[in-house]
Amino acid sequence: LRGESVPFTIHAGEAHGLPSIHQALQVCGAQRIGHGVRITEDIVDGKLGRLAGWVRDRRIALEMCPTSNLQTGAATSIAEHPITALRDLGFRVTLNTDNRLVSGTTMTREMALLVEEAGWTVEDLRTVTVNAVKSAFIPFDERRALIEDVVLPGYAL
Repeated sequence: LRGESVPFTIHAGEAHGLPSIHQALQVCGAQRIGHGVRITEDIVDGKLGRLAGWVRDRRIALEMCPTSNLQTGAATSIAEHPITALRDLGFRVTLNTDNRLVSGTTMTREMALLVEEAGWTVEDLRTVTVNAVKSAFIPFDERRALIEDVVLPGYAL
């Protein structure tokens, strides 16, 4: 895929820790990480380790799936899910359902859970939605148009 300039996501940092994230990015060349919740293992008292800093500074999208992460044991609660701390530290987190039929969830439900249990605001939801579009595997002009013409008007605050 890399040889043909095809962008791709790799699931890493959920069942396995930091080495899986490192391998997905450095060895395999992924541009996004599916899940990535265990990047928190490289953050101590708000200080980012080498890998966490690399991921944040390069704006690597972390596709967070709170309900799925609860089901797999990668997170203990929505209120304590790493998505909030990672968002606050400036990571490019996105909100996702993973496999919505298996997880029994929807994007609406994921958003509502973050609002109800983690204290998220509409502005927080807008931020992760914009992050998702910024990280989409489509041309820049299309991403910009989606943000300006669809996402931001939809979240008019």
